[in-house]
Amino acid sequence: MNKRSRLPVALTIAGSDSGGGAGIQADLKVFASLEVHGTSVITCLTAQNPKEVKGIQAVHPPLLRQQIEAVFAELPPVAVKTGMLYSSSLIRVVVDFFSGNRTPALIVDPVMVATSGAALLRPSAARLLQKSLLPLATLVTPNLPEAEILLGHPIRTVEQLRAAAREIHKRFGCAALVKGGHLGNGPQAIDFYYDGQQELLLSAPRIRGASSHGTGCTYSAAIAAYLALGSNLPLAVSKAKEYITQAIAQSLKVGRHDVLNWFWD
Repeated sequence: MNKRSRLPVALTIAGSDSGGGAGIQADLKVFASLEVHGTSVITCLTAQNPKEVKGIQAVHPPLLRQQIEAVFAELPPVAVKTGMLYSSSLIRVVVDFFSGNRTPALIVDPVMVATSGAALLRPSAARLLQKSLLPLATLVTPNLPEAEILLGHPIRTVEQLRAAAREIHKRFGCAALVKGGHLGNGPQAIDFYYDGQQELLLSAPRIRGASSHGTGCTYSAAIAAYLALGSNLPLAVSKAKEYITQAIAQSLKVGRHDVLNWFWD
């Protein structure tokens, strides 16, 4: 008999998207497509579809802690990503766990607002995320509006986008990937990565008319997956940029909506 292949483990700590296009559901599809064993810790149940978020129910904080402990007890992940954390009490659970443990790579996608405009992070939680969670992170992956909230000033140009990645690293001590998909309407979608030593300009053709629902979740999940597979952080970010570009370019129609193609390869 052939020896069974051993899969690396990645963990997503995020909200459940009943529409299947973002959150836990998107993250697990990314992990499966890249042949990583995906584990999950659910922070919130949401009633949503690609058009709107109808309701949010946060899990009880002790249950959040139990989920994390259950995964680490038997399936310790090589890489972890966080998505929707929603409240201060839930962020505090994540901070307490990762402060007291030898942590794997921790990718923080600072999910604040849904594509539909619904608030996914309470203001007090945003402050705690900045004060306590980002200093524990290996990488934070804000889009342009999220970066503006983290830094407290507008970002209008490519050069300001580049400066934002450096400022986030200096302020919070983690590597930063600032995504410029919301920056103007030029022919290229430009992101900047900076880790204190290495800077990357990541550019891909802007894909017109495609849905952006789930792109942030998918991008950060792909980074976690490539880290679990053994890539270093700059290489994982570069590979993930190609992954999300293709997932958008080869998007599929489901019902009346476009969805990302997580299995494009």
